[in-house]
Amino acid sequence: MPAPTSSGVLDEATRALLREERVVLGRIRELLVASGATAQPVEQLRQAELDLDEPFLLVVVGEFNAGKSAFINALMGESILREGVTPTTAVITRVRYAATPVERREGPTLEVGYPLELLRDVAIVDTPGTNAILREHEEITNHFVPRADLVLFVTSADRPFTETERAFMERIREWGKKVVVVLNKVDLLSPKQVAEQVTFVRDGVQRLLGFSPVVFAVSARMALAGETDSGFSTLQTFVSETLDERGRIALKLSSPLGVADRISRTFVMAAEEKLALLAADMQLVESINAQLASYREDMRNDFDVRLAEVDNILNEMTVRGLEYLDATLRFGRVVDLFRQQRLSQEFERAVVGDAPERIDAVAHDLIDWMVDQDLRLWRSVTEQVERRRGANVEGPAERLAGSFEYDRRALLSSLGQTARGVIARHDHQREANQLAASVRDAVTQATLLEAGAVGLGAVTMALVGSAAADVSGLLAASVLAGVGLWLLPRKRRQAKTQFRTHTEELRTRLLTALRDEFQRELERSLRRIRDALAPYDRFVRGERERTEAFVTALSNEIARLAELRAQVDQLS
Repeated sequence: MPAPTSSGVLDEATRALLREERVVLGRIRELLVASGATAQPVEQLRQAELDLDEPFLLVVVGEFNAGKSAFINALMGESILREGVTPTTAVITRVRYAATPVERREGPTLEVGYPLELLRDVAIVDTPGTNAILREHEEITNHFVPRADLVLFVTSADRPFTETERAFMERIREWGKKVVVVLNKVDLLSPKQVAEQVTFVRDGVQRLLGFSPVVFAVSARMALAGETDSGFSTLQTFVSETLDERGRIALKLSSPLGVADRISRTFVMAAEEKLALLAADMQLVESINAQLASYREDMRNDFDVRLAEVDNILNEMTVRGLEYLDATLRFGRVVDLFRQQRLSQEFERAVVGDAPERIDAVAHDLIDWMVDQDLRLWRSVTEQVERRRGANVEGPAERLAGSFEYDRRALLSSLGQTARGVIARHDHQREANQLAASVRDAVTQATLLEAGAVGLGAVTMALVGSAAADVSGLLAASVLAGVGLWLLPRKRRQAKTQFRTHTEELRTRLLTALRDEFQRELERSLRRIRDALAPYDRFVRGERERTEAFVTALSNEIARLAELRAQVDQLS
């Protein structure tokens, strides 16, 4: 808990603020864990909450040889820290209050205890240089800075605000830390040069980070030598005023809010990038579904046009049949009506003709067309999926959920493999033969006849043969009874009506059978693609729903962090 007020106890409003801050930090941490976040940001949030119970942490950063250790010694008024350490041996050094001087190593941190009154309420941290030779030093520093309640950024007057310092300053500000800039070693410059360097640093920070920092020009060497014009008196006054009890409480409460805000905004940005990726994925799914709907409609329309060719062949045969009955069922051919074999052959030649071959050719063209269109559709899906596989999650979105990109790419790969497999296994002749067999079976079952136009002739001949038998029998009766002149025309009309009815039924059954088999094959083709697409579709929709809920929840917590920060600012 932050250092108590002068009365020794935090007032109730501050305690309530502290409790609410812990609750919000806990909720954000739970959201990150549920989203599959990596361990580092979760640990940083946990550490930020734990740091609320630690002493005020003043962290000193800057490049190696900027004089950070000397500056800290001057600030404390005692030569507590060793100076002139090379970056290869440098470690993080934390100075705390202790009844007697003590040093001990705890992992990457050197703990220094010293009986200094300032250290009762404030722990001071000296970090390796931002330009240290060993990369792990910078990583340790980057890990430690988020825990700071106040950052003193020390830069050397003879080379102020270098590129590495600018980059490091930017990272510090991302954590929402209060930063004070110290221009050290001013004893190396003239007063005019010092003023120019102060302006240079202030303008540089303003230009780079958008805020005008407090800049103190000091000489740690002169302060340790006891010289009064070292510039430290002004700095020490600022520190004592800033770090009074109320100021320490405000900064201590503000620090975890900055950490939580920075982490939360990073994850919201990552989630928004993920949503943009999922939106494009969803466009792929919806585009393929729309293409399937258009494909179905186009196939139906094209099929109707192609099926009209069969209908035309049947209509032509019907017309020939009616004309044949008109020409055959008359008195001039009474003798021929008793020659069934000859009549049958004549019917096949005059009425059926080449209809079977023509219908068979149309059917084969129709089957080839369906197989080709199915293959084209799979190729289109394959190309779209392959293009989409090239879109990867990069940057912060990779940290949002560990398995997201792996799962996404696996599903895209599976979909692509399915599509490529269909294309690779495509055997036009085999598929056409299978479809032709299905069509023949459907037509046979629908007409109760053998497939092909022979059935048409059989139906017609059954009708004609019956009509001819009736007519011949009735003709013999008319010769005996003298009434044949009116009976034959009546039978011709009946025969034509029956022929028309039977051929129309046959046409309906044949076309219906072809249409039903086409529809089954079309839906089977579409279902195969939808089944292949379904896992990816479910994944994208599910991830989008979860990510949108995550963004909403985390955005609400960010808003609550801003409210808490406003309340903390009122404490200072």
